[in-house]
Amino acid sequence: MNDITPQTAEGKVLWHFTMSLDGFVAGPGHTMDWMEGATARPGLVDEYVRTTGAVLGGRDGWDVGKGEARPYGDWEGPIFVLTHHPEDAQPADGVTFLNCGPAEAVRIGLEAANGKNLEVFSPTIGRQLLDLGLIDEIDLHIAPALLGQGIRLYDNPGKAPIRLIKVGDGEPRAVVNVRYRPSKD
Repeated sequence: MNDITPQTAEGKVLWHFTMSLDGFVAGPGHTMDWMEGATARPGLVDEYVRTTGAVLGGRDGWDVGKGEARPYGDWEGPIFVLTHHPEDAQPADGVTFLNCGPAEAVRIGLEAANGKNLEVFSPTIGRQLLDLGLIDEIDLHIAPALLGQGIRLYDNPGKAPIRLIKVGDGEPRAVVNVRYRPSKD
């Protein structure tokens, strides 16, 4: 499978995750150790450092990480955490806790991104923004793992499927084909 063209900084709202082949973006309790050993194409992290202007995440993920991790290691920019209870959140430099609707959080995040992309790092917020028509692109990296449980990228029981169009070259409605073998490790 060929990678798509590099990400560009166009002021997009970008729902961005690495996920397991079975659709989980985190293990039970938001664990991320399943990603150990997974590699990305050379230059991918630098691409996101250059094109990301701000990040919007959720409180559950923030609390699990205890505010210690920043996206992409050395990326510096504003992080917004959407929460119903900002008063009891663990503060950190460069982080603003928002108690507003998701559309307002996007407005604030895009303004802070200053023409670059606003990356959404929350399955729940991403789903809400998708429902509101505020997601410009979904950027996924599929890791060679089957988790079987955890935090799903998209969980929306009882609602109609969301149809997507592939970005890049080729047929926009084509199925993406991947092939793996079980590891003997």
